[in-house]
Order: sequence, then C-alpha cells, then structure tokens
Amino acid sequence: MIILITGGSGSGKSEFAENFAVCIHEKEKQGTLFYLATMIPRDEESIRRIGRHREMRKNKGFITRECFWKINDMAEQFKPGDTILIECMSNLLANEMYETDGGIRKRGNAGRMQAEQVIIEPVLRMGQDKNIVIVTNEVFSDGRIYDEETARYLEYLGYINAKLGQRADEVWEVVCGIPVKVKRISI
Repeated sequence: MIILITGGSGSGKSEFAENFAVCIHEKEKQGTLFYLATMIPRDEESIRRIGRHREMRKNKGFITRECFWKINDMAEQFKPGDTILIECMSNLLANEMYETDGGIRKRGNAGRMQAEQVIIEPVLRMGQDKNIVIVTNEVFSDGRIYDEETARYLEYLGYINAKLGQRADEVWEVVCGIPVKVKRISI
C-alpha cells in the first residue's frame, strides 16, 4: 500500500504520517516499522528540526534509517510486509538535485525523467510488497515568483507529487492540523 501525505509547513502532516504508519504496522502485525529520514543535518535549524522529529516519534517503535539520496540503494534493506515512513520527499529531491554528483541535474523533460528513475520508480517498487507512507510538502500555492533554479525544483517536486499521488492508494492533505482525505483506496 502507498499512502501520500502532503501539507504546508507546520500543518501537522509529519505527526499524522507517523501515527498513520504506526496504525498500518499494528494492523498488519508483520514486518518492521521504519522511518526513512531524508534531512541532512547541516545547520542549526535542520538539527533542531531533526531533534523535534526524533522527539515526536520517540516510543512509537520506529527504526530510523538515514537516506539522503539514492533511495534505490536503501530499498534493498527492507523486507516484504515492512512499513516505511519516508520523511520527506521535498528533502530527498533537494538532496538529489544539489548534494550529489549524480541524481537529478538536467532541466525540463530530461530532469523529470531523472526524477522518475532516481525517486519515483524506486518508491513505487518498494510499495509493491511493503507499506509506504510518504510525506511531501505543499509549497505551490503561495503565489510567489521564484528564480529559475527554485522554479525548476518546484516543477520537479510537483511532478513527483503528481506521479506518486496517481499511483498511491490514498492521498491525504493536512490543513491546519486537520487531515483531509483527497483520494480513497481503490479496491
């Protein structure tokens, strides 16, 4: 099962995603509960956020794995029946675009195809026999005009969100701490 959870900064999407993953894991009664952390601890703000997220998930039974890029390599560590929370897609994309030698470097359609190969396909493969809960950000409705590079990042994040949302069994948006189901499981 693949669950996509989106929302703005500070919306409560991370806590909702954690609780959702725990519920799936407890209901399934199999596999291991993993937290795939994608934020690189590079400055005081990121270290504070990481600490806050660790505190939020403390005592929930997660085994944390850091995955800053190359999610395909990480996918091999999981077994059928595991439940994996990926926190979060926007960090993973930024890392692939700006922190690695490979990853997503091209522009336009070629860059979207790289995003497909480097991020989307590995996540969808993991979701074939595992429960995947994906956190992503809604950063598209502020109405601002960004520089070319930020616009490219937003284009690719929108592309990834749309592709994962199309394939997800459920899509949720968390607004002001309230989870709103956007797409129901299709059986």
